[in-house]
Amino acid sequence: MNSTEKNPTGTHPTKAAAARDVLAVVSQSGPSVTFFDAVTYERLDVLEVPAQPHELLFDADRRLLYCVSTYVSGYYNAHQGRARSVTVIDPDTRTIVDTLDTAPDHAPHGIALDRARARLYVSVEATDTAPGGVIVYDAQTRERIGRIPVMADGPHWFAITPDGRRGYSTNKEAPFVSVVDLESQEFTGRIEVPGSEGLDVSPDGRYLYVAAPKGDFHTPPAAQPGVRVIDIAKGEVVRTLPTEGVVFPVHTTATGAVLAGELRVAVEPGSVLGKQTDGVLHVFAPGTHRPVGQVEVGRFPLTITSSPDGSVGYVSNVMSSTVTVVDLERMEVITTLTVDRAGEAGAHGLAYVPAAQD
Repeated sequence: MNSTEKNPTGTHPTKAAAARDVLAVVSQSGPSVTFFDAVTYERLDVLEVPAQPHELLFDADRRLLYCVSTYVSGYYNAHQGRARSVTVIDPDTRTIVDTLDTAPDHAPHGIALDRARARLYVSVEATDTAPGGVIVYDAQTRERIGRIPVMADGPHWFAITPDGRRGYSTNKEAPFVSVVDLESQEFTGRIEVPGSEGLDVSPDGRYLYVAAPKGDFHTPPAAQPGVRVIDIAKGEVVRTLPTEGVVFPVHTTATGAVLAGELRVAVEPGSVLGKQTDGVLHVFAPGTHRPVGQVEVGRFPLTITSSPDGSVGYVSNVMSSTVTVVDLERMEVITTLTVDRAGEAGAHGLAYVPAAQD
């Protein structure tokens, strides 16, 4: 299905306005994507998108943003129906240029791009007839060209190796990370970890970092919280980077530093997400995984990204509806951005969009 619309102001940004680095931020209950100047942090624009947007991905080759809408409303395991759209956005004009319908699949969430092969991967939850999986799109034509099963019901985040040959999905309920061969489009194995949340691959393709165990706001963690470090060649966990509370987002910078967002939450009967207090950003050194430091962020850090040079980190905090901007060299908060929200859930997906080059 195709659709085109203007931003809420009815205007299009000028060419000069597009010639700047921009941070795009999802407001989950907005539902919207807010654009900030990545240097001055000025709010530039707000674009309305379909309900319950979760994650964002920037395609530098086609200068497009992909925004997945996961549920009609609510959260994982506490929602009022699964959505099935991926909104395609021009970040320079800040307009919607296309909408991909994932039917018969639903609840798209994890999203990754193989630039060399122009392949877009979107994780989806199980249906009545198929296990959870990953939809494969041709990024040039935006046509669906395949589906890879991950043999788990609730794949949520998805990441690929730098060479584009292997992909990994974390699975909320299943006690393993799924491994898929992206060339043959086949499920190839499991790596044992407790039910898991976010993940990322090191820039050199040596390590896979997985947040585990999964967040459970009704009982204490099922295992030591932290980031599991998986040696990709061995296909096994080689160490854990421990944290006090559960971790949801994991991100590796261009320099190989590992960023992890720890939740600080107390179990609260009857509450969907527990009693949240300010979370913590942990930073671990490239290669050695030595703790570099930590910075306090907002409530329920849910997504992390960084600047192209790896010097600045961005942490979206869904319960605060803020983005904490962190100087990763000084380990200091630069500023906090506020994202409007219409309901309980706020800032979620993030994408750094470098300025268009002439």
